[in-house]
Amino acid sequence: MVKKIKDYNNFNISKVHKNSIILIGNFDGVHVGHQKLFNLAKKYQKKFRLKIGVVTFEPMPKMFFNKKLKNFRISNLNQKKLLIQKLGVDFIITKKFDKNFSKIKYFSFIRNILYKKMEPKFIFVSNNFRFGNKREGNVKQLIKYEKIFDYKINKPKPLISKNKIVSSTFIRKLLIKGNLNYANKLLTRNWSIESVVQKGRQMGKKIGFPTCNLDIKDYITPKLGVYAVKIRRKNTKKILNGIANLGYRPTFNQKKILLEVHIFNFSGNLYNKVLTIDFISFIRNEKKFKNVNQLRKQISSDLAIAKKKLN
Repeated sequence: MVKKIKDYNNFNISKVHKNSIILIGNFDGVHVGHQKLFNLAKKYQKKFRLKIGVVTFEPMPKMFFNKKLKNFRISNLNQKKLLIQKLGVDFIITKKFDKNFSKIKYFSFIRNILYKKMEPKFIFVSNNFRFGNKREGNVKQLIKYEKIFDYKINKPKPLISKNKIVSSTFIRKLLIKGNLNYANKLLTRNWSIESVVQKGRQMGKKIGFPTCNLDIKDYITPKLGVYAVKIRRKNTKKILNGIANLGYRPTFNQKKILLEVHIFNFSGNLYNKVLTIDFISFIRNEKKFKNVNQLRKQISSDLAIAKKKLN
């Protein structure tokens, strides 16, 4: 049973959540590196009998400052909250990251927000954590004010895998390169996209393979091509198998990236339904076909491969 957590959208937390262990970060993907931080926090929780809280930001600061940065996220906010909840925290603060908040001086953040509003006993951050106006605040400054504001900073060493630091940036690179298996291993689950089924041109239906069309929104764009996938409808437990094509559909001269999902042995209307697509295995690169018959033949071959991968 996953523990229910208190969900705040500001720093005005209740008294019961003050004097806690606070983890601050974007936690995009909630990967093994993040999980290491949470597991360490849980040891402190047991030892000092404190509650654990998470401070995260929406939109992600990097996306706020760079409006051209569209396809970037590993997880959307809903997925991130669910993943954090499973790690056994007591509360989460999702602070809206806007112009006013970005201009807060680093000392004001430490004194007026961390100390006066939250009174944390321990603060867990990554070594490269930056905060405050023009990113002027860093871990050294947090440590400098430990005694004055009665908290202790903990910055665990980053997790290393195959001589690389495990980070959200590294996982994004793996997805872009098509190294899905390794990315899934570092996420400790299948990378997934959550989106609403849109009405498309029904080209798949016309060639005998009806598809659900999904906009990938601001998710990272992984390697374009065909994937074996698992599909879940929101608020249902049934898992369906399928195949997905992520790309521009060059055979039909499309200009926008689209995720098209064909569900095996399924009939029904899924328009406007929220689906979660789990990416299980990369099958092949996207390519342009001379005609629809060639495409149909290739899809039949892809289906056979996908079914083997999903068994």
